Amino acid sequence: MDNKELLFDMFPPISTKEWEDLIVKDLKGADYDKKLVWKTNENISVSPYYRSEVLKDVNHLAEDGTFPFAKNDNNWKIRQDIIVDNLQDANMQAHEAIKGGADAIGFDLSNVTEMTKSDFIALIHGICPEATQINFICGAIATDIIELLKEFFTEYNLIADRIYFNIEFDPFKEMKINGMGFLDSIDILRNLIIEAKFAPNMKVGIINAATYGNCGSTLTQELAFGISEFADLLDFLTETELTIDEIAPRMKFKFDIGSNYFMEIAKLRAASFLYAKIIDAFSPTQPESKYMYIHAETSSWNKTMYDPYVNLLRSTTEAMSSIIAGIDSLTILPFNFVTAENDDFASRIARNQQLLLKDESHFDKVSDPAAGSYYIEFLTDKFIKNAWGIFLNVVENGGFIKAFKHNFIQNIISDSCEKRNLSIATRKENFIGVNQFPNVTETLNLDPKDNLNTEDGDDNYCSCCCEDTSPDFDTLHIYRGPEAFEMLRLKTDLFATKCGKRPKVFLFSFGNLAMRIARCSFASNFFGCAGFEIINNNGFETIQDGVEAAKLSGAQIVVICSSDEEYADIAIEIYNKLKDNAIVVVAGYPKDCIDTLQEAGINHFIHVKTNILESLTEFQKLVIM
Repeated sequence: MDNKELLFDMFPPISTKEWEDLIVKDLKGADYDKKLVWKTNENISVSPYYRSEVLKDVNHLAEDGTFPFAKNDNNWKIRQDIIVDNLQDANMQAHEAIKGGADAIGFDLSNVTEMTKSDFIALIHGICPEATQINFICGAIATDIIELLKEFFTEYNLIADRIYFNIEFDPFKEMKINGMGFLDSIDILRNLIIEAKFAPNMKVGIINAATYGNCGSTLTQELAFGISEFADLLDFLTETELTIDEIAPRMKFKFDIGSNYFMEIAKLRAASFLYAKIIDAFSPTQPESKYMYIHAETSSWNKTMYDPYVNLLRSTTEAMSSIIAGIDSLTILPFNFVTAENDDFASRIARNQQLLLKDESHFDKVSDPAAGSYYIEFLTDKFIKNAWGIFLNVVENGGFIKAFKHNFIQNIISDSCEKRNLSIATRKENFIGVNQFPNVTETLNLDPKDNLNTEDGDDNYCSCCCEDTSPDFDTLHIYRGPEAFEMLRLKTDLFATKCGKRPKVFLFSFGNLAMRIARCSFASNFFGCAGFEIINNNGFETIQDGVEAAKLSGAQIVVICSSDEEYADIAIEIYNKLKDNAIVVVAGYPKDCIDTLQEAGINHFIHVKTNILESLTEFQKLVIM
């Protein structure tokens, strides 16, 4: 008997029932589901722990228990995307990125309407396509790009299978964002696939599922709508006599990666499985056709304008999720991309985040490191089933294009946005530095109209669908979750800049030490989200001392911070002495005396269930409008 067997003999097996009985005992009558089970935006109930028996209900694993579509090589490409306004500047930025560790460049040609041979040479001058993957993000100009590439290959006698050029033409972009037709885009993509035969490694099309995530969809919706796009695309292209083995190797998927660490790992693993399932329906003859090429980009939806260094933490965990899931290339957005353009420092940091994960943490050395995790395999299975269910609903509505033109997809995303926006407004979903724990010393001198997507300054929430650009269907609108709070705070900053003063909140700390400290902290955090100046206090021995200090401060808002039991005795007196000088607010919701306080004229209460966005919007109107 070896030491291993002796070790396990010391720990007899414990059944799940025994674990559950012990947990229930420790809960002392508390509701198990409410205390320990949490539900995600994807309507997945997550238990506090998982054991091997959960794999009995998991169907996506191969016979040997491994994930069937994991890549053997986890050596992803470190990519930096560059918006091309000036060819020489873009080329220079690319060289700086390559020098700084990038081995993939994405040239965003959205602002370029034509490309000549001299323009093309100027853009890629000095970049070795054998060492650096070069991607052209473009629309209809893709037809010019592929002709220039053919000429470039011929003129320089390039060995095609060593060269890594890609064209990222999204056939659904114009329909989703601008409400334009789809059939012209299909013809372009078909021609790109045919013309790309000279370069065996070249991808020419992209399914940009990241659009949905950056519009506020759930992760399963992003996944389902992405594969719905792909299924419709394959239907169209195979009808033009292209085979699945000609189409699949020319396509890549783009996903956005948010901060929900394990969920994002499961999403991408589920994507690889569902992709293969879609490909199978078209009877491929090449096994490679079933392997999904994934380009990941850290989400823009959850990035903040205020306290931007927190974005470094968000994007690092996002990068880890995508790499663990087995992506092929990754772009990390610069931490300050919301307000800054072409920031060399921020771009360098974004590259270094990946270099640290690759060269120091060795994330590239293990293929599918999530394999065998009961939790992640459970989540992967849930994502597969839930996303497939949404996909089938799209199919029942005529497929992606018909469903989109009848607003079926937009309505689903709109419902998701509404729920998420409410969660943000009530701080169930937090953005550190914006709707939770704001840096009250930070000021941005920016006009909200120039820096946010929200057009109506009186709206509390951003809509996922903008004004119709088509008489028949809505288009998608990319926005960021924190925008509504940022709009609120930018208005305060703009007011402070123009008027030379900032709205003040005085914390009237009195009574029970523990409660007044807790409620001062809560109130400071609450009003700090609107950019108000917070005047804190250690507490007052008498009510009169506090009243005099509040009047002396010149604060427009006074927040009484004490215990519920004491509010019945002190709140009305404080209110009567200050109501002519300031808006009086009670921190908390004292149920036993709230009717009495309201009858006395106290109408403002802030607590954990308050819709903080609506509340702060009203306070802001009262003090700066």
